[in-house]
Amino acid sequence: MKRELYEEVKEKALALYEKAHIVLTQEEKDNLEVADLGLNDIYRTGIQIVTYVNTDLCCGKEMCLLPHQTCPEHIHAPIPEKDYIGKEETFRCRYGIVYVYVDRGEPTPDPKVQPPKGDEAYYTAKHEIILHPGEQYTMVPNTRHWFQSGPEGAIVSEFSTPSHDELDIFTDPRIDRMPVVED
Repeated sequence: MKRELYEEVKEKALALYEKAHIVLTQEEKDNLEVADLGLNDIYRTGIQIVTYVNTDLCCGKEMCLLPHQTCPEHIHAPIPEKDYIGKEETFRCRYGIVYVYVDRGEPTPDPKVQPPKGDEAYYTAKHEIILHPGEQYTMVPNTRHWFQSGPEGAIVSEFSTPSHDELDIFTDPRIDRMPVVED
């Protein structure tokens, strides 16, 4: 991702955090992660993240999705060599609406949103959970999932066991989880 686009998206994410009354320190603002996931289409597929804490016991993040932005389908798989069973995570909506799709439960017959056009083959989780501000949902380890914001964008707090983002397994083989920013 080009530095100019990174800065543009960062500013939009920071404005959305502010609109949601999420107070961030200057250090948190400076360290905001802007991830286009290697697809170079961040307004359609990507995520912006502030990580508050990520220890051997727990993780806390504030995730920002711009309007209609999708975090693509992935799983936090076990890591046997780390004695890690996979990530259990709770999403709590703080602002906007977030549509979460998981591979547990019956497929939703008429989902409210669709995967990004042209990428439908990489979205297999079909059970819909809709979160409004103040609502939350907990995913057990090894839950394949993806999520998308509504027209206002969304802020979602994540509370979880340790996060190993670099080891997430995405359904779409084109995805590179760790952001690369070029000048």
